[in-house]
Amino acid sequence: MKVALVHDYLTQPGGAERVFELLCQRYPDADIYTSVYDAEKTVDFGDRPVHTTWLQKIPGAQKHFRLLAPLYFSAFQSLDLRDYDLIISSTTSFAKAVRKRPGAKHICFCHNVTRFLWDTQTYLREFSSLRPFSPLCEMVFGQMRKWDLESAQGPDLYIANSTTVAERIQRIYGKNAMVINYPIDDQQFEFSEDKGEYYLASARLLSYKRIDVIIEAFNWLGWKLCITGNGPERERLEKQAMPNVEFLGHVSDAKRKQLMAGAKAVIVAALEDYGLVPVEANASGTPVIAYGAGGVLDTQIPGETGLFFNRQSPEALLSVLNEFDDRSWNYEKIREHAIAKFSQAAFFREVEQAFEEHLEAA
Repeated sequence: MKVALVHDYLTQPGGAERVFELLCQRYPDADIYTSVYDAEKTVDFGDRPVHTTWLQKIPGAQKHFRLLAPLYFSAFQSLDLRDYDLIISSTTSFAKAVRKRPGAKHICFCHNVTRFLWDTQTYLREFSSLRPFSPLCEMVFGQMRKWDLESAQGPDLYIANSTTVAERIQRIYGKNAMVINYPIDDQQFEFSEDKGEYYLASARLLSYKRIDVIIEAFNWLGWKLCITGNGPERERLEKQAMPNVEFLGHVSDAKRKQLMAGAKAVIVAALEDYGLVPVEANASGTPVIAYGAGGVLDTQIPGETGLFFNRQSPEALLSVLNEFDDRSWNYEKIREHAIAKFSQAAFFREVEQAFEEHLEAA
């Protein structure tokens, strides 16, 4: 069986790119396709060639890839994939638009619906430089939504990373999706039962991450909070924080692993479609305190691996922090939960079973 692996664009690191890298490792003989590729800023494919679209020839495409958004649908449709029996796409937006020959199969790992088209206002809040162009964006996006819906009908099987994303695929695209939670590299995290006297938040400092909620709760308590990550919100958040809140910025993988293992808890205040940070914390034997919506509903067991707060407010988080501090936790059991459910081995067992059932039924 000849296999093609297709990803939206390979110009940055991120969770979707990590999943695509795993798929490439799993299928070492498959051919790799993307729209635009920057070898210095994304997955290292070694000597494997990466096939790109005509967008690669546009000057500055790798740096300004978001500005090319209206061109991606036609770029992916132009790829000649007639020789492939199986196409595996990895997408948050455009790669699902590829075309296949009759009799071939297309399985789509859909990390989300095309978010900037279907949640435009949130997207523009995060990329403030685009706000002045909001009326123009809305006009262009209206046409792009039609293309997106049309492209979404192409895959034969959707695999979503969470129940939240599966529901979104059904609501917007009218397609059923199988839920397979994406994995972490459990070997990259160390287990420890020796927890320090600090809590940890690990995230890009963007407004939707709601780090401000976490800081305000810890300002009131005076407990130590460590924050890793950088982003456009850092200056504002630093002005908000009391001395018990420490901003560590970007830290090495080794340092982050150490911080995860030693924290009393890792705190997540964002509404995430899936979210790997809570699973990474569990793999370190560390419980999670999270806003109880989105992907954490798939990955956390309240009272066993962590606790939920029901509103994105300092008051709601404060209440759960006090409850958390009165509890004892089985750190070994937390670690076992992460390995059993979210290791790469567990992920590919589910993927291979899904592939086998779908291809046999075809």
